[in-house]
Amino acid sequence: MFTYEVKGIRVRYADTDQMGYVYYGNYARYYEIGRVEALRSLDFHYKVMENDGIMMPVYENRSRYHQPARYDDLLSIYVSIRTLPTARVVFEYAIRNQDDVLLNTGETTLVFQNRVTGRLCMAPADLLEKLYPYFSD
Repeated sequence: MFTYEVKGIRVRYADTDQMGYVYYGNYARYYEIGRVEALRSLDFHYKVMENDGIMMPVYENRSRYHQPARYDDLLSIYVSIRTLPTARVVFEYAIRNQDDVLLNTGETTLVFQNRVTGRLCMAPADLLEKLYPYFSD
């Protein structure tokens, strides 16, 4: 299993609603920050993958709100990939505040798509190569 933690995401005033809670739609953005940084930690970059003709659109997004994140909280995003990607990859998230309180859990499924044909394709070989050590016994 691959795991990564993104630390130090400050909740901005613009991220909150009238109650001072993070607006629910912003959690998808936090998930994106988490997964992009997790892949970057493997020296795998979305931009390079897209330049190579493979897109990675979100197929499914789930979120569960345990406690509200609030203005000026300092968030950590924990990202996990439990199974080696195929034509899809599932990311799991846990978002905690500076007091280590669990605020949100979620999951996104993304698919690998050929940019030209629009058809699904297998995960890029270089991504699998970088992830494989986390899944071998």
